[in-house]
Amino acid sequence: MKFSISAVKKPLQAKTDALVVFVAEGRGASGLADADALDDLLAQLAVDGDFKAKPGSTLLLHRPAAVAARRLLLVGLAAKPDLRDWKKALQAAAAALKPLPVAQAHLLAMHGLDTLAEWVPTAFSEVFYRYDTTRTVDAKDQPALESVQICAVGSEVALGHARAALERADALAVGVRLTRELANLPPNYCTPTYLAQTAQKMAKHHDLRCKVLGRPEMEKLGMGAFLAVAQGSVQPPRFIVLEYQGAGKKDAPHVLVGKGVTFDTGGISLKPGPEMDEMKFDMAGAASVLGAFEAIARIKPKLNVIGLIAATENMPDGGAVKPGDVVTSMSGQTIEILNTDAEGRLILCDALTYATRYKPASVVDIATLTGACVIALGKVNSGLFTTDDALAQSLLDAGRASLDPCWRMPLEEDYAEALKSNFADVANIGGRPAGAVTAACFLWRFAKDYRWAHLDIAGTSWNSGANKGATGRPVPLLVRYLLAQAQ
Repeated sequence: MKFSISAVKKPLQAKTDALVVFVAEGRGASGLADADALDDLLAQLAVDGDFKAKPGSTLLLHRPAAVAARRLLLVGLAAKPDLRDWKKALQAAAAALKPLPVAQAHLLAMHGLDTLAEWVPTAFSEVFYRYDTTRTVDAKDQPALESVQICAVGSEVALGHARAALERADALAVGVRLTRELANLPPNYCTPTYLAQTAQKMAKHHDLRCKVLGRPEMEKLGMGAFLAVAQGSVQPPRFIVLEYQGAGKKDAPHVLVGKGVTFDTGGISLKPGPEMDEMKFDMAGAASVLGAFEAIARIKPKLNVIGLIAATENMPDGGAVKPGDVVTSMSGQTIEILNTDAEGRLILCDALTYATRYKPASVVDIATLTGACVIALGKVNSGLFTTDDALAQSLLDAGRASLDPCWRMPLEEDYAEALKSNFADVANIGGRPAGAVTAACFLWRFAKDYRWAHLDIAGTSWNSGANKGATGRPVPLLVRYLLAQAQ
């Protein structure tokens, strides 16, 4: 789907398949040169009770006399809309257009041009996205909409700013779509090797650097914790390194670390059978790193970014790691594995140690780490853990601005007491109480040499039930955070 912005003097005369007009509560179409006829129509619709400008409400009219378009779609908007109101209205517009034989749509920006530019690609992409890769789909069922054009009334300077915002938003939408597609793929398709190949193709397309390490290279590095998780699977593990250089070589990079467990059975500590299929989403952290890189490579900000992805399966064959085993991490610290289903922290700890070599400006790891975080925060907020107040604020701000929120959770040494072991430097679990916190405390041991934050996205990266599927979070948060660092 293509998105664009054009300046128009009389937008109601635009010849298009559908003209979308956002009508704020208590306001008409005033401010437009040709708005009188539309104002009269809105007034009559209100009197007759056919349309009230309530947030998210819609009314579709066929060939109305007031406009040149074949269809007029009225969409209700709050009187003083915030970002959530705009996104809700845009999603309502997209949902109304989706089943129609409409190839092009024009969106009338009477006000909120910058907001429209920033949110149109996101909202439309979310509504129009459909997973089809392993489904048989009739071509007749495909949505007809090919292009969305924002009709703007404003100065060339304002239009220039809006076009730049639209390009960034479109790049973000592409990144989110990639993340959703990767996470939605069946686990026999999206293997560690497939993730590595995806990264390599992205690097080639966008002129990024990409390095993929196999088992021999990881053994040489001493990634004993990562390899312990991988040893039960016939699928070879992959450690993926992506590099985007938009600033000077001496500028410290920002590092994103993604958990890429492409299927998690729990290992010997086997998970219950019901809903185990959803453990294909356990690589959503890795998918979000790739989605963020796709967006950043298109936007081209002036900063350096490193992506580290630890990709493996967690399977229970005869060679799998066992409860009670002790392994040595890349950092040299020994780990007693009390539960093989707490595998994400084992692969991440070696990736966090690897990140030290970059002397990073910041490191953010992203992982579907704990069910405890889902219980604590549900599907609304991702869990944020860090001892760095400034880094926490930057991520919180990015989450609010992108409508991809996170919530700061405690991270204190007292919680780490639960991870003590009689047989190793640290145990990989600390019991049920504060499970998301103790998991973060485990990772914290391996991230002492730089500014670090952990995002637990177990509750926000996918939906269950009738709407089962990946959400693409937290790509919007990550991209907003990185762009803020570039500024």
